[in-house]
Amino acid sequence: MTSMKSEKNKPPAKSAVFKKTYTEYLAQISSIDFSTKQERLGVKLEGHEIVVPFFGKPYRFSSNSIADPSGKRPDFGTCVVLCKYLLLCPAGYPQESDWVSYRDFKEAGPLTHFFVSNVENPIAATFSGVVGELEKACAALGGTRPDIELSYDLIMRLDPLPKVPLLMLFNDADNDFPANCSVLFERRAEKYLDAECLAILGGIFADRLKSAVDSA
Repeated sequence: MTSMKSEKNKPPAKSAVFKKTYTEYLAQISSIDFSTKQERLGVKLEGHEIVVPFFGKPYRFSSNSIADPSGKRPDFGTCVVLCKYLLLCPAGYPQESDWVSYRDFKEAGPLTHFFVSNVENPIAATFSGVVGELEKACAALGGTRPDIELSYDLIMRLDPLPKVPLLMLFNDADNDFPANCSVLFERRAEKYLDAECLAILGGIFADRLKSAVDSA
């Protein structure tokens, strides 16, 4: 597992540590035949590259690099999540599709506070009083309103990775309560990413929502 001693989804990646981790993950991935795994992961093989959809955009793996849609190497947290998604590919097709909170995952305990403080609370604070902006930000990341009957001001489903969707539940502030946000995953998500990577993924989601608003 990677270290999460830093802020949000960006561990303190001294260049040497980042390079070592990055190189080791790519070496492991290069040794695996993904021809029988691409359907299970929802990825594609294009020549010698593996294409992984991340928030609806193609990220490309070659034998010695990962490239985002602009051709640049992603940040440390994104690299870790994408690599672990490929490396932890389950043997079958997990069926547990009920929505659960982060704290319900095995080994999530030590990171539950991190998830609330760096994922759910920042979303609530950023979008308090501007639910319409939150919906636009989610839509910019490929989010849609699911056909789910729950009593929230806004419910959005997003697919950060093909087999790891998330559900965002948001209630705006009123006279009695502050804004509140919950981010849920399907129970089977832990078959594709470990608890630490799910926490990093949540942090990336929160950051990208804010960036979507800042760039609008």
